[in-house]
Amino acid sequence: MSFEKLDLIKPIQKALIEEGYSIPTPIQRQAIPVILAGKDTLGCAQTGTGKTAAFALPILQILSAGKSSLKGKSLINSLILTPTRELAIQIDESFSAYGKYTGLKNTVIFGGVSQKAQTDKLRNGVDILIATPGRLLDLMNQNYINLKNIKLFVLDEADRMLDMGFIHDVKKIISFLPGKRQSLFFSATMPAEIVKLSRTILTDPVKIEITPENPTIEAIKQAVYFVSKPNKRALLIHLLKDKSIASALIFTRTKHGADHVTKFLNQSKIHAEAIHGNKSQNARQRVLSNFKSKLTRVLVATDIAARGIDINELSHVINYEIPNISETYIHRIGRTGRAGLSGVAISFCDADERAYLKDINKLINTQIPVINDHPFNMNEKELAGAESISKKVPVIAQNNYRHRHLSGSAPKGKKKWVPRQFSTKGKV
Repeated sequence: MSFEKLDLIKPIQKALIEEGYSIPTPIQRQAIPVILAGKDTLGCAQTGTGKTAAFALPILQILSAGKSSLKGKSLINSLILTPTRELAIQIDESFSAYGKYTGLKNTVIFGGVSQKAQTDKLRNGVDILIATPGRLLDLMNQNYINLKNIKLFVLDEADRMLDMGFIHDVKKIISFLPGKRQSLFFSATMPAEIVKLSRTILTDPVKIEITPENPTIEAIKQAVYFVSKPNKRALLIHLLKDKSIASALIFTRTKHGADHVTKFLNQSKIHAEAIHGNKSQNARQRVLSNFKSKLTRVLVATDIAARGIDINELSHVINYEIPNISETYIHRIGRTGRAGLSGVAISFCDADERAYLKDINKLINTQIPVINDHPFNMNEKELAGAESISKKVPVIAQNNYRHRHLSGSAPKGKKKWVPRQFSTKGKV
């Protein structure tokens, strides 16, 4: 199916062609007709599945059809609420790209920067507002924003809102919305509290589940290295000396950890920058821009900062520290293997992280292949403990060419490693 068959108006189709869009993703195919029909929607879809376009395109079409030809200040008719600054900015960029021929105006507001540029745009009038909860409530309290004209409301990354402690703010914002509206609710996972919240927002919604049946990680080559915690540093430097790793997003659990990894990589002449919550918004945008434009080869991030990162040609994700929440692993590795491209996800597992790895293997319903032939493998005692949780895990014997299997190349006479395809049936 092409976008032309989704009954999108010509101005939107023209913009999509210019953006290089031709075939809609599963969530776009399912959600766009439902939203155009005016129905509330409950979507379970992880980042990287194309959900921004799934709600942005029909919102633009609906508002375009109802746009008055009379001149005057635009009123906020649509609100998209999202948890992080980076994701808010990217959603705003998507609306600008898809809607550039519709005559609609969109803007984004978020904290961590001066509000003047944002309030100036609000004074001039906007049709579509993308916002993070804190700055939205702040500007509402200052009477810069009135939500009484909202026709379409989107709550994006609802589970992340819960993780970040925004649910109270979300409920408060919803209380200011008009009762008569169309609401769209998207979440990567559906824990009980999120399901409960969706019932207070949606009216007779159409439920669309994409993540469990169509996981994006099928295009990603995964591998785990068992390595003691003190040797993680040396292993990371060893891997990054391979120039076939064109770009790498490295995950740590803490801001301090991100800064630590960035420091020792730069000391080893591997240019890296960090992005996390302690960085100013301008610094975060500069770092992200450098990474997207390939001025920086390695980006080190925490989970909160990385949720909204969308890099189309990211070759590698490296879990320097395995996440203690197994679903987070899916979100992390989903940063690569996007837009139909392949990707590589490498995880370092020390003795204290074995239980986390076991939970991840259970979640994705397979065993992540183990690479045990590398210079910093655990000693026999440590390895015995690690292998106790990974019996029957396929071990990749790399001989003298180590991780080059993962980059897709192999020395002359050696066979290229091709992993089996993985499935993530069940809740993700």
